[in-house]
Amino acid sequence: MPKMTNAELARRVAALEAENTTLRSRLDDNATEPLPETALITGAKHKRGWGWTLLAVVLIVIGAILAPVAVVASWAKVQLTDTDTFVATYAPLANDPGVQAYVTDETVKVIQEHVDIPKLTSQVIDGITGLGTGPVATKALDALKAPLAQGIVSLIQTTVGRFVSSDAFAQVWQDALRASHTQLVATMQGNPKAAITVGADGSVGVQLGPIIDRVKQLLEDQGLSFASQIPTIDRTITVAQNSSIPTLQMFYNLAIVAGAWLPWVSIGLLALGVIVARRRALALIGAACALGVAMIVVVAGISIGQIVFVASASPGLVPAGVATTLYTTVSTAMKDTGVAVLVLAIVVALVAWYSGPFGVPRRLRGFFGSGVTWVRESAERHGITTGRTGEWIYAQRVLLRSAVAVIAAAIVLFVRPLTPSLIIWTLVIAAVVIAILELVQRPVITIPEDADDDTPVMTVP
Repeated sequence: MPKMTNAELARRVAALEAENTTLRSRLDDNATEPLPETALITGAKHKRGWGWTLLAVVLIVIGAILAPVAVVASWAKVQLTDTDTFVATYAPLANDPGVQAYVTDETVKVIQEHVDIPKLTSQVIDGITGLGTGPVATKALDALKAPLAQGIVSLIQTTVGRFVSSDAFAQVWQDALRASHTQLVATMQGNPKAAITVGADGSVGVQLGPIIDRVKQLLEDQGLSFASQIPTIDRTITVAQNSSIPTLQMFYNLAIVAGAWLPWVSIGLLALGVIVARRRALALIGAACALGVAMIVVVAGISIGQIVFVASASPGLVPAGVATTLYTTVSTAMKDTGVAVLVLAIVVALVAWYSGPFGVPRRLRGFFGSGVTWVRESAERHGITTGRTGEWIYAQRVLLRSAVAVIAAAIVLFVRPLTPSLIIWTLVIAAVVIAILELVQRPVITIPEDADDDTPVMTVP
């Protein structure tokens, strides 16, 4: 028979490697369908019973159920125990127009409750008329009492509003957040000395004392001597009310404790379920889909929770816009994490499907391998070759692929914040690196001098 050319031998090697990969995958998955007659099998693996399948399902289901709790626990640990993250999350509230208007109105209202401005203006005018201004002047001055009181209230409103919308207030807000971070933790832990208090009925209050003291100083600086009569006020305004908040305190404490290890428990259960499964490819796809469904529940629950939170806020106590802003600020990190893990689950499911022993993926992998072989052969015909480097890459191909997978997994597991773009770019870069390794590797072929179509072709691993 005619001797085979190097190109024909290379194509034959690629075809045999693809067939061997398929056979190994089907053996690993305990496939029950008959193997091709070309496969030489010296022994068969012991098939696992259906008990292993049941165990795998239980482990995957428990891991998926724990995933939403793990997301909340991870959010609580990162957002509420890291001061820098906490400040970066809540500092922008000082620049929100709705929050600024609400703080301004409540501050002015508290000042008016403690300082009788109409009485003060009336006393001033009465003091002037008492000096002897005449009937006409007295009547005119009396008519100015109400407008003068309204003007002072307006001046206070303007002063408070200007301060609240200034950069100085934003800086004060940020400094207060940083200084009171431990106070917030104490609040969620039920410490009665916390600056932000949670009542037994679920009401959440914020102290206005620091804001009023600053406004008092600003008014005095403008020459309004009556501002000195504003006392030091220990007043807490309710910004939200929800009967479930005390319960949330308990879950918060549990989340802080569980935040460090619960995500790893969930991942471990999912991975263990895949390992003990009879057909690991299908189990990996199932685990990824279960994790994706769990993240859909998380994202949907956060959206529904916003509706419930805004609706449960006391009518007339907290404006709906402020309640929405507060809820969004609190839940954004959790929602972003849920979306990112959802994207990760979809990616893992697609990769598991593409790598699995299924008909369509096998044809796709074969098409990709043929394309890479054609490109490599075309380059070698033009004198472009990777030489010994390519041979070394081919010999170490399993180790190199594993290294790429480990690095990509480490990025997803340890880099924070976890975002969909991070996951997608990690996958794209990993796929490009794998494709480059496939392209530059150079299989080593030993060709006997009398080689023909019936001569076995050996590759050097």
